Amino acid sequence: VIVEEFINFDYEITLLTARTAEGTKFCEPIGHIQIDGDYHESWQPHNMSAELKEQAQDIAKKVTDALGGYGIFGVELFVKGDEVIFSEVSPRPHDTGMVTMITQNMSEFEIHLRSILGLPVDIKLITPGASHVIKSDIHKWAPQYDISDALKVPNTKLRIFGKPIAKVGRRMGVALASADDIETARKNAEKCAHAVKIK
Repeated sequence: VIVEEFINFDYEITLLTARTAEGTKFCEPIGHIQIDGDYHESWQPHNMSAELKEQAQDIAKKVTDALGGYGIFGVELFVKGDEVIFSEVSPRPHDTGMVTMITQNMSEFEIHLRSILGLPVDIKLITPGASHVIKSDIHKWAPQYDISDALKVPNTKLRIFGKPIAKVGRRMGVALASADDIETARKNAEKCAHAVKIK
């Protein structure tokens, strides 16, 4: 059953929710921007009040408890004023959660694996950070990447997905950036992503 309603929200977040042998754990909220329905950039932590965060965690726990099983769930939520509204859930690592590869002690992928295997899970945030997609502007089989300028951006990392075909607008990788504040991290992640040349 799909239920749809237009919601004029203030912002949306992803709350990575890990169902583990040690109980349910919540990563810090991830803010993100989508363009044409696709993830474009994300950052962690997203600043929100303790009351809103508690409300988000309560909704995420109810949803993931109903689904059951172990692993990480990408719970997407809308925030409008002082209300949190459930949007959707993915029963796996989430594209907006790729930012955890630079922000957390354990990335969403490690958390997912450890949760399924019944191993200890650490959701600790170690630094503010951001991610930004690397999109192709060409159509080509077996594309090559020039990353020399991208790696000049401080405190950044690249993850190239290794897709065999580049298509215009296709997400080919992600740039990650850490910083003392979210604004700097977002700016550097975007700069790094845009400096990757696909040819």
